[in-house]
Amino acid sequence: MTKKIIIANWKANPSQGQSIKEFFSKFSKSFNADVIFCPPFVYLDNPEFKKYLLGAQDCFWENQGAFTGEITPAMLKDLGCQYVLVGHSERRYILGETNEIANFKIKQAIGQGLKPVYCIGEKEGQDWQQIIKVQLQEGLRDIDLDKIIIAYEPVWAIGTGKACDWQTAVKVKDFILTLLGRSIPVLYGGSVNSNNAKEFLINMDGLLVGGASLDPEDFEKICSLSN
Repeated sequence: MTKKIIIANWKANPSQGQSIKEFFSKFSKSFNADVIFCPPFVYLDNPEFKKYLLGAQDCFWENQGAFTGEITPAMLKDLGCQYVLVGHSERRYILGETNEIANFKIKQAIGQGLKPVYCIGEKEGQDWQQIIKVQLQEGLRDIDLDKIIIAYEPVWAIGTGKACDWQTAVKVKDFILTLLGRSIPVLYGGSVNSNNAKEFLINMDGLLVGGASLDPEDFEKICSLSN
């Protein structure tokens, strides 16, 4: 049986590195899942993460050059990253990233041996089928689908405490796989916590966890549901 994938997206947290040691003093190591931590760039080389799989929250679409402030896939690979989030809604809607930009990033990440986790999802009131169709068609153009993971994160569920119900998530997953014409991992993300994670883990290929992943006790409960 394929292991579930559980990703902790710490976003711009914590503000001090000492908090990472405190987190892992309360977090166990043994889970029957691929647990991936995606901390901010400045913490990627923290030794605490070496017990788990390591991912980055974003990358640039080139590997070197005069791109002030950018972090490249080659740099991430050198730091030990195996995964990278691409197309998260906060980057789409706060920073204006497009499906085309996501496509460039995915290609460069794959070229460096990283596995991109491509984030897709609709805003409240939007036609989710149309939005997801375009995100897949444009974001995955000329991409080897064997080398990516999809994370369905309805924008209206992120950070709101209002998770999508698992039946709808499964419906979206089936729609995604039908469009792609093949089976690849599809995760769910959006207000995931230890109270609602079980059904998502049963019916999806894993989870992309935001706020709850910063709470060691709650995140441990989520990861333990895979055992």
